[in-house]
Amino acid sequence: MNEQNNKKKPHEESPKIAMGEPVVPVSAWKKVLSKRWVYPAAYMAAAAIILTLVWVYQDASHKPMDSTPASVTNSMEQPGEDLLGQDAAKENGKDKAAETVATAEDLAWPVANAAEVSVVKPFYDNEASAEDHEAALVQYNDTFIANTGIDLARKDNQAFEVTAAMGGKVTRVEEVPLLGFVVEITHANNLKTVYESLTDVKVKKDAEIKQGDLIATAGRNEMEKDLGNHVHFAVYENGELINPANVLPKHE
Repeated sequence: MNEQNNKKKPHEESPKIAMGEPVVPVSAWKKVLSKRWVYPAAYMAAAAIILTLVWVYQDASHKPMDSTPASVTNSMEQPGEDLLGQDAAKENGKDKAAETVATAEDLAWPVANAAEVSVVKPFYDNEASAEDHEAALVQYNDTFIANTGIDLARKDNQAFEVTAAMGGKVTRVEEVPLLGFVVEITHANNLKTVYESLTDVKVKKDAEIKQGDLIATAGRNEMEKDLGNHVHFAVYENGELINPANVLPKHE
């Protein structure tokens, strides 16, 4: 029976490793990796390495300015210098603007010799008295017209030289039947001066002239023929008529 039972034993119960075959030793790494603490420790070590690299990179990107090349340092200093230059330019601009205001031309009497002439008809000022209004009316036939400027003449009724009240550009030269020759000069600051009742005009349109330059000679016109030889002088500011007597020097 025993012999039969021994014969009936299955083959799988025989030793897995045959007699004489070498036993393969377990690797030391496998033994280490089989430990539970190995993987968490490896993870922590990798995280520490990554954090160290990040810190090193950030530290390198924030190096002190002393280590910056000289050319870059100079270019970084330029904005401060530019600001100082801009401040100086602004100050210079203010000084120049102040000089411009200080040296800006004032209107001068539109004649070569202001002492020789007087105002023979004033400007029609809406705020003036009734008496002044009457004196500032121009009569043409049966019509009364408000005077748009001042009329200057000599007491002896002689002709005289008419000059530019301010430097500018001649923008009109025209002969008008009722007014004689008319010259218009456009100036800075939205000012414009008009000279009527002229003869022997010396300027041409688009010419640039200076204050005091000769424009023409005072003459006669049909509109104000009772005034004899005279010049009608009008001033516009921003396109509106203003009283020339308010912007001219005091007449002595």
